[in-house]
Amino acid sequence: MPELPARKAGIVACSGEEIAEGTVSRLAALKVLHETRRGATVTICLPLFLAGGEGDRTFARIHPTITVDGCELRCAARGTEIYSGKPAASLVVTDLLSRRGLERPEGRRSLNEAGRRAVELTADRLAELVDDVLGRSGGDTVDLPEAEPASKVPAVTCACGSGIPLSTITIEGRPVELVALPLIFQSFRDAVRVGDATLGRELLETVKIYNAVATGDEPGYTEALLREYQAFCAGRAS
Repeated sequence: MPELPARKAGIVACSGEEIAEGTVSRLAALKVLHETRRGATVTICLPLFLAGGEGDRTFARIHPTITVDGCELRCAARGTEIYSGKPAASLVVTDLLSRRGLERPEGRRSLNEAGRRAVELTADRLAELVDDVLGRSGGDTVDLPEAEPASKVPAVTCACGSGIPLSTITIEGRPVELVALPLIFQSFRDAVRVGDATLGRELLETVKIYNAVATGDEPGYTEALLREYQAFCAGRAS
């Protein structure tokens, strides 16, 4: 039975170049990504995310995201909230340094000693937030497996490396993108779910775990999901 990929935390780091804190946020994110929480995190490209990178937005809709901003403008946090929902956690470097009574860093391409200390402090706090949003005990460095899409439903895989397929189906005459649909269909088919009375409702409830569905749209979604699931099963049997 196929499984959805292991849950990871997406880190959206500030792209600001005009202040040293922007550099601190990016270096701290990289330290967590490659060292302290390797395998439990992925990085989301903020400029691509804001420009419409569907793979990154898809990841942020179903995995918890943590934003790391250099200053009070909170560009990463605001952009994430607009395009995929409120971040699971947010961190602002200037606020963190102020609370700890530390001096502001200097330098953008080459940080001074205060900047290097700020990177360590920010990375430590970011790692704690990763553990919080993933429900981890902390300190573990693991390489989590990725799942392969197992479906004939047309889908593209998230560019962020999450391994989550993204499918487009027609619901009441309009195209709608849904996350993880092939994996959901495969799990139902493996459970030999064909045409029982509760199939439509259970398909919908499972889809709603990974996709936002307005209450008023549920009948249309249910009808479309049943249609697409029947086509999926017919295609797998051929």
